Amino acid sequence: MDLSFTPEELAFRDEVRSFLAEKYPADIKERAKKGWSYLPKEDHVRWQKILYEQGWIAPHWPKEYGGTGWTPRQKFIFEEECMAGNCPRVLPFGLTMVGPVIYTFGNEAQKAKFLPRILSSDDWWCQGYSEPGSGSDLASLQTKAIREGDNYRVTGSKIWTSGAHKANWMFCLVRTKSDGKPQEGISFLLIDMKSPGITVQPIVSIDVGHYLNSVFLDDVIVPVENLIGEENKGWTYAKFLLGYERTGIAGVGRSKMRLEMLKGIARAEQLDGQPLIQDAGFKRRIAQIETDLMALEHTNLRVMSSSGAGGGNLASLLKIRGTEIEQAINETLVDALGNYGTPYDVNFPRWDRNEPPAGPDYATGVVAEHLLKRAASIYGGTNEVQRNIIAKMVLAL
Repeated sequence: MDLSFTPEELAFRDEVRSFLAEKYPADIKERAKKGWSYLPKEDHVRWQKILYEQGWIAPHWPKEYGGTGWTPRQKFIFEEECMAGNCPRVLPFGLTMVGPVIYTFGNEAQKAKFLPRILSSDDWWCQGYSEPGSGSDLASLQTKAIREGDNYRVTGSKIWTSGAHKANWMFCLVRTKSDGKPQEGISFLLIDMKSPGITVQPIVSIDVGHYLNSVFLDDVIVPVENLIGEENKGWTYAKFLLGYERTGIAGVGRSKMRLEMLKGIARAEQLDGQPLIQDAGFKRRIAQIETDLMALEHTNLRVMSSSGAGGGNLASLLKIRGTEIEQAINETLVDALGNYGTPYDVNFPRWDRNEPPAGPDYATGVVAEHLLKRAASIYGGTNEVQRNIIAKMVLAL
């Protein structure tokens, strides 16, 4: 696919660059240099509100619901420029995940209630999918929702719930029927996180960061009006949502930015008296990553153009290759640091802790990011499961 831009697209790119130069807050940009994972919620909200005021917060939404009306290539340019400027990732749970479910399957009252607050970032969402016994086999989930008049009584637990400690709403898969095929007894509920009976417990990850949580639901009352679509049809909506999540996980722009960081470190670090980047073996590693990333970039744009933002079943391909490339970059970053990439313990300095750097500034946080993103091939549906989806739904094997 030809990635060269038309004059109109080049003008659009210049417009995006001017906007970022003028509107991207310098203090957030400085904090984002060491990784978005550690940015406080306030920074994400402030940046997303700036995008909202510009009318650019939801490029993939239909224009009638607040989208931009951009072409797939304009969306591509916008995302590339945001990544090149190291802007914080627009957190996906509201805008990329539940928002499309609501405007596609929700009723008019739900659209009027939730969509404006998702766009403005006044509501902050988390995803109630995985359970202690239901991860890759998500259809086996056991969190129950029992209908009692105009309400559901929800009991169960969710795990690996990113941002639950910051969220005020959760979109949640619950079991509303126990007999028959497991996928046919699941419903999709929107749950107010302030509801009595909800307990959030932190899960501290290997980089000593707190993003994940366990969420316990003990007789939580949820109005029936918060049911999306039909009861027992939640598996359909869940699969629709996962297509959007997995397309976003491709992370082409993010990987391109990290690759440039890798090259910078390789120019600074020495091997046998010369810059590491001049080593033939290391150059081959970088060349392989660049080739893989270029192929993913073309595939990502092709999928966006043909299938829309959700990506369909091809989203699984984007998810697999995107996470594999991300992990390859992080592994190579750690190797490029040499001795600075060797030590790791719970007190490893990180930019948000006001601790002195352990070596050059560019070394700070690299190992922590590498360890954290070992999970990238697991979340959003493991890569092994994605290969099964491709075999069955794309290759018809």
